[in-house]
Amino acid sequence: MTDPRTVFASAAHAFAALVRQIPDDRWDEAGLGEWTVRDLVGHTSRSLITVSTYLRTPAEREDTGSPAAYYVWVHDFSASVDASSIVERGRRAGQDLGADPAGAVDSLVARTLTDLDGVGDPLIEVIGGQGIRLSSYLPTRTFELAVHGLDIARAVGIGDIPPADVLTEAAALAAQIGVALGHGPALLLAMTGRADLPGGFSVV
Repeated sequence: MTDPRTVFASAAHAFAALVRQIPDDRWDEAGLGEWTVRDLVGHTSRSLITVSTYLRTPAEREDTGSPAAYYVWVHDFSASVDASSIVERGRRAGQDLGADPAGAVDSLVARTLTDLDGVGDPLIEVIGGQGIRLSSYLPTRTFELAVHGLDIARAVGIGDIPPADVLTEAAALAAQIGVALGHGPALLLAMTGRADLPGGFSVV
């Protein structure tokens, strides 16, 4: 298996390269849902910011033992979270990118990867006070960078896709989440051309 931080670094660099391709006149256009392109890039950039932030919040116990288990927990936790607060955090993160969003993302990537140097595999405390190993948390950030990277590319009309190692890890995690949520048979049948997934199906 590839080291999670190696794949995360690949995803981070790919995200930064994608953002550099966004034309100056596209930032205020529709991105995803209620978000503009700037909002969507800001939301995605939080997958960098949270890594640096959570490295400074050690946990006393391991509550979540795998990337898939993290998403199962988030699936339940998000039911009690006001969706408008997530939208607003994305907007604020987009505003925080300032007048040079691409430059700001480049700086975030450099800082986050520097923060990861030599830290081992600590227990960190993430959203909702959950304790998780860094090696289990990083694939969830790779997943977010991959999925939202595709969202950004589609919104702006850029024919850009994440690197193969990033897509492989993200797709595998999506399958693991689906199985953990009880959708394994439906996923397997759909992926082998035997059935269609219902409209609006999602593992997140």
